[in-house]
Amino acid sequence: MDELVDLLDNKGEKIGKTALKSEAHRLGLFHPTIHVWFYTEDAQILIQQRAKNKDTFPLLWDVSVAGHIGAGEDILVSAVREVQEEIGLTIQKEDLKKIGVFKSIQKHNEFLIDCEFHQTFLCELKVEITRLKKQESEVENLALISTKAFSEALKNPDERKKYVPHKKEYYRKIISEITCVL
Repeated sequence: MDELVDLLDNKGEKIGKTALKSEAHRLGLFHPTIHVWFYTEDAQILIQQRAKNKDTFPLLWDVSVAGHIGAGEDILVSAVREVQEEIGLTIQKEDLKKIGVFKSIQKHNEFLIDCEFHQTFLCELKVEITRLKKQESEVENLALISTKAFSEALKNPDERKKYVPHKKEYYRKIISEITCVL
């Protein structure tokens, strides 16, 4: 779905302009997104396999929930909305723990350049994975993986190919932050 997004400068600050998401991607314009990483009390991380029809990284494993922040939309409202849309889970803003903002540039081809600032949160998953309802157009599958197994997979070049190629520092920060809250 194409939607209006706020445009950002290369430091992540709003510049007072908006564009359609498709235009931001086509022109490589910075814009904000949300990432929500769910974890369980027994040190597992919820990962999502991207739908096979996605323009970018189809069928690769990724963050629990991710999405674009609509123009003028509050970041926490966007995070709560995306969680509801993608995995059918109702959470409250207070359930989210912000762990940082991460700059990401991914040039997929000359017409698709993701220049994003990921507003990144942790949230405890308090329901069984079987109670989640995946959004078919976005999510192929959901799985739980232990923080240890996730960390090991990201160190193995063959296993790492199964995951969206975020920066190593980004993944390390996610694992570190989840480990700290447990």
